[in-house]
Amino acid sequence: MKKSILILISFFLLIGIIISCEKKETTVITATGNVTLSFAHYVNGSPVQMDTMIYVNAAGNHYEVDDFRYFISDVQFHKSGGTLININACNWNYYVDNAYPSTFTWNICDKLPLGAYDTISFRFGFSNAQNQSNMFLNPPESNMAWPTMMGGGYHYMQIDGKYIDAGDTALPFGTHLGIGQVIDGSDTIYVDNSFLVKLPVSLTLTANSTPVIQIIMNIDRWYSNPFIFNFNQYGGYIMMNQDAMHKISANGWDVFTVGSILSKNRRGK
Repeated sequence: MKKSILILISFFLLIGIIISCEKKETTVITATGNVTLSFAHYVNGSPVQMDTMIYVNAAGNHYEVDDFRYFISDVQFHKSGGTLININACNWNYYVDNAYPSTFTWNICDKLPLGAYDTISFRFGFSNAQNQSNMFLNPPESNMAWPTMMGGGYHYMQIDGKYIDAGDTALPFGTHLGIGQVIDGSDTIYVDNSFLVKLPVSLTLTANSTPVIQIIMNIDRWYSNPFIFNFNQYGGYIMMNQDAMHKISANGWDVFTVGSILSKNRRGK
């Protein structure tokens, strides 16, 4: 009898040891959500009116906007507390073009951790290291190619329109920004005119909604601060003029602002 009890006790002890020694795997599931960016384009605080000579820049030039298109890249969402979420699951860059209104909405496919975010950042254009020719094989993006003799790659931006010159004549302009050139004797130095944009945002990402964050390009600010850009001084086209492109790039620091933040549920309503 005692022997049977000892055998039974030993059996249960063995089972306990086996169970305790089993490798336990725990799957950690992090709740995530989605974000949409909506791009808007303003002049003097109101949505831009195209093809109409109604604007005056800080230099006193009367002008109109006829077309615009641009790239952003390296988008990051900054969680409150410092964690950075890189947007690159489907696209590491994004193209906006007034001729294609569908590009005004970017449904980001990356899954972002739920919680509070205080900043959105991105690069306007591409860094020289990223700005490689033949990245885009199809239009409209391929139409943004930057001439090989000027460094290759792609335009960061094209704003096309007309301005009234000192002789009261309407002339075309193209605020085209991309890789710059500085000629130093027999050497050509290529200048990275891209720049980083950091926008404060008050965003709490929850599981049951997809925030739609409006990013506003304030077109008039390209020509105002810190450099007052005068079309009569630089002429209509600036691609071969690094001094002019530098001023446009430097003015980009406050061109972008965050507008409305709306929310739609997962059914798209």
